[in-house]
Amino acid sequence: VSSIGIAFGVLLASLAGGFNIDLFSYLFGNILAISREEMIFSILLSGVVLLVIVFFYHDLLSITFDEESAKAAGIKTKRINTILFLLTAVTVVLTMKAVGILLTSALLILPAVTSLQISKGFKASLLFSSLVGVLSVIGGIFISFGLNFPTGATIVLFNFCIFMAVFVYRRQNMKRRRIL
Repeated sequence: VSSIGIAFGVLLASLAGGFNIDLFSYLFGNILAISREEMIFSILLSGVVLLVIVFFYHDLLSITFDEESAKAAGIKTKRINTILFLLTAVTVVLTMKAVGILLTSALLILPAVTSLQISKGFKASLLFSSLVGVLSVIGGIFISFGLNFPTGATIVLFNFCIFMAVFVYRRQNMKRRRIL
């Protein structure tokens, strides 16, 4: 909720013109400041994350639901957790430059929370949250360029709109099921 408020505040502040550009870029991101090398690194990192998920899918599933049982079954939980922590840390650092320090947490949380609203199962949740994340970034970029809004804040707000649409859709379906 606080990230959504920050994103909305950034949008309003940019319209009013009340921020120092350097501070603004550092706190709230500037996707145009990403170099070609960083973009290539981001694509490679995405590939590495995908490979880790593919190769360690069953281990990740086991650890997610019951780490002690996974450890008892011989899964090297420390190694898998270390890999996940490292990948998450690098992803956060790269994301900070695009959307800023204050909005990065929203990009980590909102796609997953959106996915959990309607996904049934671990695999579906992974796929849907990835789709929501990608759509949020692409949609947010297009909207920000079209309306001349700050990109990071627009991405987060667009992501929040997707979450709200899924949330309302789910609530409506739950009401229909109760009636029937």
